[in-house]
Amino acid sequence: MLAWVLLAAAIATEVVGTLALRASNGLSQLVPTIITIVGYVASFGLLAIVLKTMPVGIVYAIWSAVGVALVAVLGKVLFDDPVPPLAMVGMVLIVVASRLSACQALRGISRPPAAGRRPARTARTRV
Repeated sequence: MLAWVLLAAAIATEVVGTLALRASNGLSQLVPTIITIVGYVASFGLLAIVLKTMPVGIVYAIWSAVGVALVAVLGKVLFDDPVPPLAMVGMVLIVVASRLSACQALRGISRPPAAGRRPARTARTRV
């Protein structure tokens, strides 16, 4: 459960970093630039912790999909960025796909094998 909380925090810090990047005017504004750097470093640090217990494919699918959707919505609200209808449909599909990945994770995908260890092999019969 802690991994899911940390994943949510990683998504939030990435979204804050990306929105600050938009506000930084090409990294020319000091405060938004600092927020961008701190947000991205925090996000990747949290992702590194999450990846100790969850598969990278599922984590990345959720992190990127939810991040894309949140940045699009908040970009529209905060900066009046355009979000064409077809792009909204695409984002909904991405979020649905990541949700399916999350459901699979909740159904029992265990943590990935430790570094240097191979997954257990099934017995083979010799001919």
